[in-house]
Amino acid sequence: MAHVIAEPCVGCKYTDCVVVCPVECFYEGNNMLYINPEECIDCEACVPECPVEAIFHEDNLPNEGDKLWGEYRAVNAEMTASGTCPNITERKERDQ
Repeated sequence: MAHVIAEPCVGCKYTDCVVVCPVECFYEGNNMLYINPEECIDCEACVPECPVEAIFHEDNLPNEGDKLWGEYRAVNAEMTASGTCPNITERKERDQ
């Protein structure tokens, strides 16, 4: 099992979550971060560090009402496997 980054991270510039990850499973895309499900050890260290509450256990992705985020499970896997997103391990200053 793994954690997944979902909709609230789109356009987000916070990277607080990456510095607490013991296995460095975060990757940076053009408009959001992703977690590699093959590398995530499900430790949950990143969850409380996310100021926009975008990180969910893959079994707990909101998927009702206006929150249909189940597709983010595949998006995270695809984007981290594509080789186009660099691994990110350090916090970046947030652009204003």
